[in-house]
Amino acid sequence: MRDRLKRRMFPLIASIGLLAVGMYTTTWGPTMIGSREWALPYDIWGTFIAAVRLAHLNIGGLYTSPTGLVSLPGAVVILLPCAAIISAAGLSLQIPGPHNLHPPVWLLAGPYQIALCCVTLFAADALAEQLGVSRWKRALLSAASAGILWSPSARWGHPEDAVAVGLLLYAILAQSRSRNVLAGWLAGAAVCVQPLVLLAFPVMLAMMPWRRMPLFLVRAALPSAVLLGAAAIANWHATYTSVTSQPNSPTINHPTAWTSLAPHMSGGNVAAGPARLATVVLAFCCALIVRRRWLARVSEGEAAGGWWPAPVLADVLWWAALTLALRSFFEPVMVSYYPWPPMAVALIPAATLGWWRLTIAGVIAGGLTAAAQGPSHDVWIWWAPLVAGLAVMLLVASPSPLLPGHFRQSRRRQAILTPD
Repeated sequence: MRDRLKRRMFPLIASIGLLAVGMYTTTWGPTMIGSREWALPYDIWGTFIAAVRLAHLNIGGLYTSPTGLVSLPGAVVILLPCAAIISAAGLSLQIPGPHNLHPPVWLLAGPYQIALCCVTLFAADALAEQLGVSRWKRALLSAASAGILWSPSARWGHPEDAVAVGLLLYAILAQSRSRNVLAGWLAGAAVCVQPLVLLAFPVMLAMMPWRRMPLFLVRAALPSAVLLGAAAIANWHATYTSVTSQPNSPTINHPTAWTSLAPHMSGGNVAAGPARLATVVLAFCCALIVRRRWLARVSEGEAAGGWWPAPVLADVLWWAALTLALRSFFEPVMVSYYPWPPMAVALIPAATLGWWRLTIAGVIAGGLTAAAQGPSHDVWIWWAPLVAGLAVMLLVASPSPLLPGHFRQSRRRQAILTPD
């Protein structure tokens, strides 16, 4: 255990730092600058209400008011242990506001959901270790990753995004070690928590022999099918409406160049579902490039019994980051934490390219995280610069010879490592 803690010392320190900063910026920080109300993430309360309902086996209430749940039930399942304690302690989940300035439940729910988000830090460090990144570069990677993780965790309260990306990274790590069964189950768990990771699935499939794809897809679909099926049986109308329509408000959140093309719904909302299906098609186009580019390098024997060379793994991670970025590029309505998944994944291949590339990628990611918190609803002031910055970060993180500092394959990276 001590050896394991030593290997993951940097993400552990970064997690403790994020927990401290996250709790400070949501509670004592605002009061010190004169605010009477804690600056708490409003989105998490509905999900916790759904989790408390699940703790009482009220499956039919997962998608009914006031939960506002639009993700798959895995987003609720990850909160279940904390929800059970909240229910047993009789703590109120009343939404913060003028009549609930300092909800005591946040002192329990806040650290729990921030700690959940930190799974991404450990997954990124494990991948960086396999890529041969030096210890101090891994320290910088953990610090940069924790900095941008503040947005989906403490600021907006969406641990499902972070948990899903963390599980996806562990799935890619397992696949790179030819542990395809484990990769399938981890990918399935990731989708069940937050379906946005489906965008990276085509890249993972592109690195598999055809005969292994069906079983991988079955494992990846089974967790979501079971949980969503149970919710649909308990309350078909609410489940179907919430999961398929994906409503979002361009008035509350940020409109994009594609808002006018999205189907309009009641209450001024637009349906984000059709645009997300289009991004899946684009993700498959990326996968075709990946398969053509790397299938010759990862032969049938290597895929079956050896680990991927480090350059292959770095490229797969970069393409996964690109496919996750498609959501920000083509979403009809954006929220401030949407750019986080591709940035979190892109930092990992950037760590293989030298200090300056990792530093520039980290600075861009931090700047985009800060800029994304801006209140502007103008497409060309908020969305366009954010997308441009995300594209620049992907370019900086790309393991491509078109940019200076392209990492060369050492003998150790070229070798196919022996599996455990």
